[in-house]
Amino acid sequence: MTKPATAVADRDSNRAAIVLGLTLPADVVLYLLLPMYAADFGVTLFQAGVLLAANRLVRIVGYGAVARLYAARGDRLICLWATVAAAVCALGYAFASGFWILLVLRLLWGMSFAALNLSTQTLSTAAITGAAGRTGRSRALIATGPMIALPLGALLAQQVGPRAIFYVLTLVALAGLAFAYRLPEDSHGVRPATRRKLKLPNSLDAWSFVEGLVLDGLFIIGLSYLGKDLMPGSAVLAAGGLLAARYGAEILLSPLGGRLADRWGAERMLVGSSLLTAAALVGFGAGFLFGCAFLIVVLRALQLPLLPPIVAKRNPGAGRVQALAARAVWRDIGAGTGPLMAGLLLPIAAPIWIYGVSAALLSVTALASWRPADGEVIAEAGKPESG
Repeated sequence: MTKPATAVADRDSNRAAIVLGLTLPADVVLYLLLPMYAADFGVTLFQAGVLLAANRLVRIVGYGAVARLYAARGDRLICLWATVAAAVCALGYAFASGFWILLVLRLLWGMSFAALNLSTQTLSTAAITGAAGRTGRSRALIATGPMIALPLGALLAQQVGPRAIFYVLTLVALAGLAFAYRLPEDSHGVRPATRRKLKLPNSLDAWSFVEGLVLDGLFIIGLSYLGKDLMPGSAVLAAGGLLAARYGAEILLSPLGGRLADRWGAERMLVGSSLLTAAALVGFGAGFLFGCAFLIVVLRALQLPLLPPIVAKRNPGAGRVQALAARAVWRDIGAGTGPLMAGLLLPIAAPIWIYGVSAALLSVTALASWRPADGEVIAEAGKPESG
């Protein structure tokens, strides 16, 4: 008996999410340990910052190529390749030293993550019915691996140094091969190659950029910078616990956000949660640090399942893959810019101004995304929005 499309989409989406959830921990643990133990990895603190940004930078220029290869080859083959590459990166973090070899590993991981992330979003939106709820469950599965790995990595770093955890995470990444092999092998169709024109970002691009800039950049760095004197205990344990709590919120709340979006509409949820986040950012900048930070983490987890269903609705058919990739590129640009801006602004500007302006930008772009502009109309079948 043939399974309904929603059941197939549920199954495939869960498997893709498990693959990413098993391969992602090595990356998030490196974010925790590399700045604190830069000398153990044979790099300076500045080089550590470059290495942590490199995987996002390569995705900015490489997402289009990854999307075309993914569309042509399908989920199984691309995710198998990406899983092997992720395991190689984890093993490299365990013993490789020096900037250049680590840079190669970071670039390799950036392209691997692009493929795995694109697969999770594409499969979770394969059936429009229930897409938001499916995306929420996907985010929860993805977050489980990092949530467990971060405190374990912090503990092992204190006991035996920062390298040992990556041997464990290599084996964890390789376990993803069993799930990647069971993904569908059909291609997603490739649109004819066209000469792409330089164009301004549309409303969803702008919101993705600002979300990455503010929530994955200014907020995270600001919480560490402004709260460094208030966090008790060891710095590595405190930072690991904070990051783990962020992923824990995704596990608990992203499925809820997806279900609410299926009931009330993803666009309505995106605008409402963004405006509430903006209000919390103002409070954060005004000095209500941990209370508003908790609210921001909760709202971010609720927001995570919202964008892929909106993109899928506006880009039916094969155009969905390129459109999802385009939104991911803009988010990466924002998330890569945010830490640089935080480093420049936090020492010299009042937090209320930094986060007040951030709140205004988030509100404006969210409201702009509510009603598509003329160049961003809901795509007809066979005429997807160009990504």
